[in-house]
Amino acid sequence: MLRALRARQTALAPLVLLLPAFTVMLFVVALPLAFSFYTSLTPYRLIRPETIEIFIGARNYVRLWDNPVFWAAFWRTILFLAIALNVELLLGLGIALLINRLTWGQRTLRTIMMFPMMFSPILVGFQFKFIFNDNIGIVNNALQALGLTDRAIPWLVDAQLAMFSIIVAEVWMSTSIFAILLLAGLLAMPRDPIEAARVDGCNSWQVFRHITLPFLMPFIFIAMTIRSLDVARAYDIVHVMTGGGPAGRTELLWTLLARVGYDNARMGEANAMAYVSTLLSIAFTVFFFRKLMAARRYMGGAE
Repeated sequence: MLRALRARQTALAPLVLLLPAFTVMLFVVALPLAFSFYTSLTPYRLIRPETIEIFIGARNYVRLWDNPVFWAAFWRTILFLAIALNVELLLGLGIALLINRLTWGQRTLRTIMMFPMMFSPILVGFQFKFIFNDNIGIVNNALQALGLTDRAIPWLVDAQLAMFSIIVAEVWMSTSIFAILLLAGLLAMPRDPIEAARVDGCNSWQVFRHITLPFLMPFIFIAMTIRSLDVARAYDIVHVMTGGGPAGRTELLWTLLARVGYDNARMGEANAMAYVSTLLSIAFTVFFFRKLMAARRYMGGAE
């Protein structure tokens, strides 16, 4: 009897130790998610608390199909994701390859390379808002000083230029994530296949195309997965630099959610948008995870 009691206590010990973590997760994650999902099924407005008791089912979700503002922000977010991720990948890969070839000062450059990702997005937003300012911005002053233009370029007022400016800020802040992960892959890559390829007469491009790049693909998809989640939730930089303007031309999903939920006080509609937007993040995560698994299987087969 005593032995059975001790065995039962031993079996329950892990659950007891995990109970505080489960409790925190319940109150911090599960309950807020359940509450936000419930409010997405109501016409809840912050200025009218009693509306939270009105259940309207999936009406908020149905209305999104005929909401051109939402779909404009949705496709704009997809475009922003595609451009930012690919530019960050190319620049990060180039930086990683250059640093990997260095024989001295590599540690110092790795440290310097991490500086942009240490800044908060709000600080980066204010920094680039000043850089692209029409009148006192560094970019306009430099272009005018070099004689490349005789007038101030409205970087944050013109729709295309404003989106370009936001992408530049995002790329500057986050390229180092790609560079660090890809540099870790380069440092972990075995030298024997590269040396064998060079002995067989392969040039640098052939070595990179057929040996280096396939080895780096798992690292690339890991970085893509991490960054797609961050970029899909972009809010701080856009809010600080343009506030979604001009005329909503740089408004992404999460800035639209903040405007609908807090500025317009339509929290039920905003939560419905948030859950649809979450599906976008999940879709990108699943896509890159499948690519990662395929790359790992390819590497396993190659070995």
